[in-house]
Amino acid sequence: METISTQQEILLITGTSFSQRNWSEKNVSDRRETDLEQLEKACWNGLMKELLPEIFEKSSDGKELYLWNIVEAESFIGLDLSEYPGPIEKADSINPYYFLSEQFYN
Repeated sequence: METISTQQEILLITGTSFSQRNWSEKNVSDRRETDLEQLEKACWNGLMKELLPEIFEKSSDGKELYLWNIVEAESFIGLDLSEYPGPIEKADSINPYYFLSEQFYN
């Protein structure tokens, strides 16, 4: 019997006022991180789950979904969450780079 895993994708659009906020707690080093680097770091540290709790799903049995991957694209970053790492079904993805390539098969 095949185990069914819950997967969730979240796209955060870059170039918006939300994505350009100052996400770093303190800038300790002399090197200034870009807005995108700060946003990715905030995602890895779990800040998005605190800011936007209503969009984060749980598995069918109530378990937390974990951030396994961040995909950086030209105009967004994609967060891949699931109970455990696994391949994303490209046809079911909201990432346009995934589902547009599958569109020609329909």
